Amino acid sequence: MTRLAILMRHPCIVLMTGVCGFGAIVLGLFGPLWAWGFVPLGIVAQYLNEYNLHRHIFHLAPPQRQWAFDLLYRAHYGHHDFPTNEKLFFVPIWVALPMLAFNFLALWGVLALFGVASALWIAIAIVPVGGVATFLGYEWFHMSAHLNIPKGALARRVTRLHNQHHFRDFSKWFHVSPGGEIIDRAQGTAIAHGALKAQQRMEFIRTLGLRPDDPRLVSARMRFAAKYGLGADEIAQAARR
Repeated sequence: MTRLAILMRHPCIVLMTGVCGFGAIVLGLFGPLWAWGFVPLGIVAQYLNEYNLHRHIFHLAPPQRQWAFDLLYRAHYGHHDFPTNEKLFFVPIWVALPMLAFNFLALWGVLALFGVASALWIAIAIVPVGGVATFLGYEWFHMSAHLNIPKGALARRVTRLHNQHHFRDFSKWFHVSPGGEIIDRAQGTAIAHGALKAQQRMEFIRTLGLRPDDPRLVSARMRFAAKYGLGADEIAQAARR
């Protein structure tokens, strides 16, 4: 229940759960039965989305302008900076909701443009049902990886690989969802455990290569301190890592 309570304290999770549930109800009550066959495409699409968003957006080079750096810090840098802060575990709602809307409308529009019958039902099956359900699964496993709690074999594997991303080499293992490591292997961002142990730990691993006392980091920590419950001692320690 601890994990469920943490999840449901985050507004993005509540919203996306509602979207997924509503999509499934609408599809079940009014949609054709065959449309459910497109749900697995949503799962695959979300696995790719998870990897690409994490690698190519959340790990962008740090912006010089403070306002842009603050956005990236809230989206992901802050999670690396304070990996046990529960409020920084989850994708912000201002990232998840526009992505959901764009993916759904783009898919529906393209299908309709090419004259695909029942384009709306296919789009609902792929995005709000298959895609969002997979997103919620990602959030569950990602949160579990950062909590010191008993875990099953699957969650332990996710935790081990994700910890390598956080604490050994942040340029490897961008997947989180179970089975997503196949994408890392295909994209060249996987690394064998033995090779990882042999290589030197990346410098400034917790700050994605930035010096811990970089003025942009210091400013972002201070800006978000109250919102995410960061104490003065915690912020000062982060600047000395």
